[in-house]
Amino acid sequence: MSTLHGTLVRLEPLTLGHAPDLAKAAEEDRSSYTFTMVPRAHEVESYISAQLTRPGLTPFAQVRTRDGMAVGCTGFWDPRTWPGRADLRAIEIGFTWLAASAQGSGINAEAKLLMFDHAFDVLGVARVDLKTDARNERSRRALERLGATFEGVLRSWSVSWAPGEEGQLRDSAMFSMIAPEWPAVRRTLIARLHVRAGMKKHPTAPAT
Repeated sequence: MSTLHGTLVRLEPLTLGHAPDLAKAAEEDRSSYTFTMVPRAHEVESYISAQLTRPGLTPFAQVRTRDGMAVGCTGFWDPRTWPGRADLRAIEIGFTWLAASAQGSGINAEAKLLMFDHAFDVLGVARVDLKTDARNERSRRALERLGATFEGVLRSWSVSWAPGEEGQLRDSAMFSMIAPEWPAVRRTLIARLHVRAGMKKHPTAPAT
């Protein structure tokens, strides 16, 4: 997988070379990670090694362009092919986390824009899946803002990452984007990022 380039973020294929930055990123402020798998600093190298060997996962480091620091991870996950064919019909975006300093910065929106573009326009999928712990209201709101469609909650669907729930299953809120929806959602995402860029240039601009 090649690097995906944006203005705020570039998505680089994850390597152990990202470990020092990610160790710092993971420890900035962990208060938003209640339902998310984010390693502690001393676990980052083993976390990366596990990501690189996990079947069906193509992991990326999210690298902030303004300072070149890896501030989180994301990946393509669970690719599914058409029956009797080798080409993809669907894929999931998952294993996503960001350092506290990168949250709310536009990096998440641009990273998703890059990944949706790649999934639909390069890989040629018909559908992209996204899911989160059903209790994770922050993540659910973020997925809705991206333009993903909420499809319901699947009970006991995924492994829970919540403290004290080791070895248990969680209910997962399921979202998706399908190919016919993507052009309109893409325009909306680009406009949203342009507004953010304009607000940075003009601090007195009214909030939207």
